[in-house]
Amino acid sequence: MLAYARGRAAAFDELYARHKGGVYRYLLRQCTQAGDADELFQDVWMKVIRARERYEVSAKFTTWLYTIARNRLVDHWRAKAGWNFESLDAEGDVDTQLAVAKARASHDEPDARLAARQLGEQLHAALATLPGAQRDAFLLQQEGEFSLAEIAQLTGVGIETVKSRLRYAVTRLRGELAPLHESVQ
Repeated sequence: MLAYARGRAAAFDELYARHKGGVYRYLLRQCTQAGDADELFQDVWMKVIRARERYEVSAKFTTWLYTIARNRLVDHWRAKAGWNFESLDAEGDVDTQLAVAKARASHDEPDARLAARQLGEQLHAALATLPGAQRDAFLLQQEGEFSLAEIAQLTGVGIETVKSRLRYAVTRLRGELAPLHESVQ
């Protein structure tokens, strides 16, 4: 980002290539419609472009970027009055990762593509059942690969609150995805 701030346009291309997937998935899994995620995604990168000359290193670039994404998401949900930030939530769900890996194993077959699409829909539906604060913490950890301390900094809560949110999120997702796990075995 510092190189981009100094006028090196190719540096933006590198930042975008490196972070576009994680940021987009984070937004997409928080939104109910892909169109909303697309709009928010563009807004986030426009804010990065506009902040170019004012950018100062105060944290890791990813922390700064996901703060922009999260703030834009909060503004979006406040405007729609659809997200309730409540205090609730450390480890990735191994069962879900195994299910995804099995679904991807034979991704070239039509049946496998259908199964993968259905799996994605079930995962998205399970994420949608989480309270906003739990989903946010879970996706920051899984998509943004942030540590507990970084999630606490991004969300403005303590590390113990982040741990609780993640624990509750994983427990709820395991419950929601238990039938899926049983059918994959």
